[in-house]
Amino acid sequence: MTARTGVSLATDRPEPDALGRVEPGGGPPPVVISAAGLVKRFGQTEALRGIDFSLARGEIVAVMGPSGSGKSTLLHCMAGILAPDAGTVTFEGRQIERLSEGERTRLRRTAFGFVFQFGQLVPELSALENVALPLLLNNVKRSVAEAAAAVWFPRLSLEGMERRRPGDMSGGQAQRVAVARALVTEPAVVFADEPTGSLDTIAGEQVMELLTAAAAEQNTSVLLVTHEARVAAYAQREIVVRDGRVSGAAR
Repeated sequence: MTARTGVSLATDRPEPDALGRVEPGGGPPPVVISAAGLVKRFGQTEALRGIDFSLARGEIVAVMGPSGSGKSTLLHCMAGILAPDAGTVTFEGRQIERLSEGERTRLRRTAFGFVFQFGQLVPELSALENVALPLLLNNVKRSVAEAAAAVWFPRLSLEGMERRRPGDMSGGQAQRVAVARALVTEPAVVFADEPTGSLDTIAGEQVMELLTAAAAEQNTSVLLVTHEARVAAYAQREIVVRDGRVSGAAR
């Protein structure tokens, strides 16, 4: 309100989130996946001890912590690979632990993408076939799947690599193929577990630059597990898992 006129100058501007982002329709980006009270035990060892965490649409979050702290267990529970012993994981309104194994498999095939430390490409398939594989598993015609996969090779500086097998590529090239495979279905979330752990510094930076840029183009969220500060620097937010608990901005 101004002192001179007594007229309020307040507007109905939507509130941004903690990173200053506002959805086109107003308000902060919605939460795409969240964990509440997450507990996971392996025998007598409690790997997760009541973790609360959420990931917004289009957000990139780095999960850091020492070896054995529970950071990979958190990723696997949120991706529906491991079932928690207590607590819930909610993806777009659905509690993942209540889904059948078949429903969780379909969810991982259609809504989630994965990048692991060693890529886990199928050695008998060409790079193009590896990228097309998630689409083929979703019953997309081979010609359509391979055409969609081919688009990723120039985007990730892999021109000419389409017919090479993983054993004929460098570690950095193979990991970029794994990034393409994770993003080809335009997933809501990519789970990346130490994606640069087996690469040298330059190759690791190339992978992270390409992963984060491509995810931003698609408005894909990324949950990134790493123990390297230089890799975590590509994220918009960091959390630390230590002794099965989260510190940092869990939101």
